[in-house]
Amino acid sequence: MHPHEYTGFDGLALAGLLDRKQTSPLELMEAAITVARTRGPVLNALVYDRYDEALQWARDWRPTGPFRGIPFLLKDSGFASRRFPSSLGSRLFNDMTYDYDATVAGRFEQAGLIPFARSTVSELCMGPSTEAVRNGGATLNPRDLTRSVGGSSGGAAAAVAAGIVPVAHGSDGGGSIRIPAACCGVYGLKPSRGRVPMGPARGEGWGGMASDGVLTRSVRDTAAAMDAISGYEPGAPYAAPPKPDSYLDAVREQHVAPLRIAAWRRGWNDIEPAPECLRALERTAAWCRELGHEVVDAQVPELDYTGFVRAHGSVLATNIVIAVDARLKLLGRALRDDDIEPVLRDGYEVGKGLAAMQYADAITRFHAIGRAIENAMAGFDLVLTPTLTQLPARLGELGLDRGGFWDFRTKVSRYATFLAVINASGQPAASLPLHWTADGVPVASQLIGHFGREDVILRLSAQLERIAPWADRPIVLPPEARTS
Repeated sequence: MHPHEYTGFDGLALAGLLDRKQTSPLELMEAAITVARTRGPVLNALVYDRYDEALQWARDWRPTGPFRGIPFLLKDSGFASRRFPSSLGSRLFNDMTYDYDATVAGRFEQAGLIPFARSTVSELCMGPSTEAVRNGGATLNPRDLTRSVGGSSGGAAAAVAAGIVPVAHGSDGGGSIRIPAACCGVYGLKPSRGRVPMGPARGEGWGGMASDGVLTRSVRDTAAAMDAISGYEPGAPYAAPPKPDSYLDAVREQHVAPLRIAAWRRGWNDIEPAPECLRALERTAAWCRELGHEVVDAQVPELDYTGFVRAHGSVLATNIVIAVDARLKLLGRALRDDDIEPVLRDGYEVGKGLAAMQYADAITRFHAIGRAIENAMAGFDLVLTPTLTQLPARLGELGLDRGGFWDFRTKVSRYATFLAVINASGQPAASLPLHWTADGVPVASQLIGHFGREDVILRLSAQLERIAPWADRPIVLPPEARTS
């Protein structure tokens, strides 16, 4: 298969070619690696490539799962895989190795997804822009080379947008799937808490805020991936409600019963989205009405947003300390000034100063937010919001290379206002790239569902994708990346 042809398919279309014997896992991997060699370095989107090994894995592959044997990327998030080292985007954590696989790593491969590299992240996955010093600087956005790819799953989103893979692993502890999806014009769903297991070594991430998932070219690819990776793992501390027999079957349904959707136009603390973000919301609302759904303007629920931002930051700072101290113990040395970037270095000191009662209070706040948002959604099937309150940030605006931890967390809270609260509530939410500026910059809207109701989000997402498809939107690449 010619690499240019490869970049035009979503994952299930490639799987269909495999089923019909029109290509092979090896041919697809060869095409993906050709694209990755050309576009990956220019975009700075990939680390820990294992091209030679991946060709052998593909050569030996036996079709399995919905994707049958297509190329795939794992996020450089410390997600355990015996196939790849990981750095967490950090010099301190460089070249960590694993002697076991995460539960979901096995489920990805059972689904027919063959990993060949990891995708870049912000350091410790704690920034909304992927500009890690460890990786030599910013990962570039193939929609606009001057703007951020988002974070922390920035390399994954860039790789999907650039056609390196149609499906890539991501994770979301405060918007880390939805922010990159919005910035790069791809689809990103954050699952409900407990829908996707985090074992066998972990029970939760960031106080229950984090979840693994995927970024994809199409809604149906996300649905198929969710079918494959969802499901309770014995011993896990959380369990989502039972899921439908098939998310993929759900998105294939042409008729969706009329939904009642609340639209949130203004955030907490009177944070107002930029006009272009509100235009995106208006267009999405208009398409929903065209599809027969009801969209009603509503106010965000009452909650102490400043207190939530402090609670979220406290949990992040605590996790910086836990991760850094464990790594330093393994290395047998003290922390150096250049081990981690300045914002996280300050966050480490913040974490060292936190009391146990502050962490406990943060978790209590998260649980209260879950109740507040679910109560506010009574009488509605979904909530519609802007994904971001501004256009994708310019490179350098949200890096971790300067400033203090709390100032940084405040900036993030005003940029991704509608995102981290949904990590706290544990509800599913997806970013859809339905609106674009005249210059080709994606402006996404978010759908929030009731706890455990990914199926409702996916059904409406598929309807909207048919009205306003995004998969073939143009990308911008430097000349040296266009040869494939």
